Amino acid sequence: MRDIVTLQCNSCKRRNYSTTKNKKKTPGRLEIKKFCRSCRAHTVHRETR
Repeated sequence: MRDIVTLQCNSCKRRNYSTTKNKKKTPGRLEIKKFCRSCRAHTVHRETR
């Protein structure tokens, strides 16, 4: 049930993180606020496919 997804920064479009999610409970794309090393700030990271 759990799939590995990658998270991409909305500001610089770099793929910084990977995490898992349950596709049955969250069918949409994840949006998590995390630290981006290239932007040096906390930005919104969105799931990529």
